[in-house]
Amino acid sequence: MKIAYIAASTIPSSTANSIQVMKVCQALTQNGEKVHLFIPGSGIIQWEELAGHYGLSARFPISRVPSWRPLKRLDFVFRSLRHAKQVEADVIYTRMLWVAVGALMMHWPVILEMHDVPMGRFGPWLFKRYLTSKRKKLTVLITHALRKLIEAKFKTNFPEKEVIISPDGVDVERYLNLPDAVQARQQLGLREIPTAVYTGGFYEGRGLEILLELAKAFSGVQFIWVGGKPDAVSDWKAKIQNLGLENIVITGFVANERLPLYQSTAEVLLMPFGKSISGSSGGNTVDVCSPMKMFEYMAAGRVILTSDLPVLHEVLNDSNAAFYTPEDLTDFKAKFGSLMADRERRTVLAIQAKKDVLGYIWQERMRKIISFIGAVK
Repeated sequence: MKIAYIAASTIPSSTANSIQVMKVCQALTQNGEKVHLFIPGSGIIQWEELAGHYGLSARFPISRVPSWRPLKRLDFVFRSLRHAKQVEADVIYTRMLWVAVGALMMHWPVILEMHDVPMGRFGPWLFKRYLTSKRKKLTVLITHALRKLIEAKFKTNFPEKEVIISPDGVDVERYLNLPDAVQARQQLGLREIPTAVYTGGFYEGRGLEILLELAKAFSGVQFIWVGGKPDAVSDWKAKIQNLGLENIVITGFVANERLPLYQSTAEVLLMPFGKSISGSSGGNTVDVCSPMKMFEYMAAGRVILTSDLPVLHEVLNDSNAAFYTPEDLTDFKAKFGSLMADRERRTVLAIQAKKDVLGYIWQERMRKIISFIGAVK
């Protein structure tokens, strides 16, 4: 099948949106589909750079399509659809409502992947146009919670034949044969002391403030923060230096291909989400998120300590992770201290998580989605 994926992502970048788009395209390619990714911008694609940046092993064509920002990407939408016609795409895959509606009007089958409730000036209107179209389409939702929220907001029900719940995933092969924590720390030149790791964005609601307080309480533990945009990294480094804390290491951005090694340095992997989570694209995703790092953590074979958000229980449970009350420092310290002192429990939870993540492999995810759209009449 020839698939045109049309995305507004900035590539390369460190945003979860861009990483997810690239992982989806790679998985489709690995499954034998012919994928062509269209993104805004101009200039030459440096594949080797992208491969390291995103941890890719399967190559697929990417075309930049010029776009004038004052037009809010509308010119990009219709230019990309014209390019999709030129490559004789059978299906349009997108996370953009303008693309989905435009493609349906042009009689294309559409796969629309949604990670949040439609927002903004035109979002709700476009979504209603999308819902009422009689053309062949499939809506991919990343959580059951997102489906319930959208159906409640728009007072509708997705036809079962046109919707699939498909959480994000992981490239499990990148997590094979990882060193143990001691060896990983040696390879990265880190101190040989108990270690806890956070990887991901430094956006509001990701829990960096409470991580700072945790580091103050556990001076004998090394805390590695992996990620963050340069400005945020500089601000946090300055704050940590002013406090005189010596047990927090901030790496800045780490290429996706190197991420498993950093995660494997940990005794405990941390997901300290707050009660409100800002994503790279804005909005609050606390009730509907499916964090990619959750699946990476599971694959890394290290215990996960996460804030107890209801949506995370669609994947995690008491047999494969440990939970604490969101934004409750006292509970966070107690649960963290308990895990650090109990190696056997850490091992049991990590082994189960590594087994459970086999149900969330990117290639299998995309195989199910393509099979589903094939069955839609």
